Amino acid sequence: MAGRNTTAGGEKIATPTRQMRSLPVRADRTNINQEIRARQVRVIDPEGTQLGVITIEQALAAAAEFGQDLVEVSPNADPPVCKIMDYGRYRYEQTKKKHEAKKKQASFKLKEIKVRPKTGEHDLMVKLGRIKEFISKKDKVKVTVMFRGREIALTNMGRSLLERIAVETQEIALVEQFPKFDNRTLFMVLAPK
Repeated sequence: MAGRNTTAGGEKIATPTRQMRSLPVRADRTNINQEIRARQVRVIDPEGTQLGVITIEQALAAAAEFGQDLVEVSPNADPPVCKIMDYGRYRYEQTKKKHEAKKKQASFKLKEIKVRPKTGEHDLMVKLGRIKEFISKKDKVKVTVMFRGREIALTNMGRSLLERIAVETQEIALVEQFPKFDNRTLFMVLAPK
């Protein structure tokens, strides 16, 4: 039989055949109205004045009197602090604040320019133009000198090439990471001033 187990004594024990569904988990975890579980709360009305510490029933009645929601703004306080406000507007303002904070965060990309120790003068000028373009867009630039085969003997040329690039871009860029060897490549990182 599906959903039934028998014990050694032959008795039948009913076991559930399907699992209980869990409630959806809200991301913000802000309790409102009947979701507030405290018996007493400190209440602030829409104008910002305190109504004092009252029972949850009185707080819900006061919120209904104002025609707004009772929102738990500080659940860890003793007693929890609740404010009477329009919950939809509160959520809107919170997401707007998060969006503004995200917009103000400094974001940059790391661009890479690859050169060889024997890169020609014109090619080097083109690469310098690209570096200056990336720096002007507030991106960091990783300048890599690649050595192939016997070119590994030309490490001095590679270092002097990176030094020249650093000098050419010193008005708009800082050397964030000085030239460093990694296997068969030599690289440095430039950051905008």
